Amino acid sequence: MDEIRLKPIGVIRSPFKDPRGAPIQATNGQGVRGFAEVFEEYAEGLDDLDGFSHVVLICHLHLARQTNLKVTPFLDTVLRGVFSTRAPSRPNHLGLTIARLVRIEGNTLHLEDLDIVDGTPLLDIKPYVPRLDQRQGAKLGWLEGKTSEFTRGLADDRFTRD
Repeated sequence: MDEIRLKPIGVIRSPFKDPRGAPIQATNGQGVRGFAEVFEEYAEGLDDLDGFSHVVLICHLHLARQTNLKVTPFLDTVLRGVFSTRAPSRPNHLGLTIARLVRIEGNTLHLEDLDIVDGTPLLDIKPYVPRLDQRQGAKLGWLEGKTSEFTRGLADDRFTRD
């Protein structure tokens, strides 16, 4: 298969200068404000986005230093397959988050509920559509019974060490 090359469409700005101490998952970043600067050449693509309350941000986890197929996720002490987690040490270091869209000014999305480190390259933006994105009967796999622990979550340095 051919190599895939992605070009950032912008950059995410947040109060978190380092992954250590940043929220793990957007639900732990409630109230955290930041913004996404969309490069001017892509600004026209923001048309009609202002009517949505939330956006899905797909980004490159540029500070992830490792690729591991087995990781110990933040809600567990057991090694798990990386694809059964949201750990950043994935083969392509892709991340996604759902953020509240506060407003759009020019090519800047003002966001809330962020869990992204400052300077993270933004690869794509999609509107969050509950009717399309929520699935009835979804199963939680190894996370079953751990939902009360979801509120625990500031990042450590497990995935950023060289």
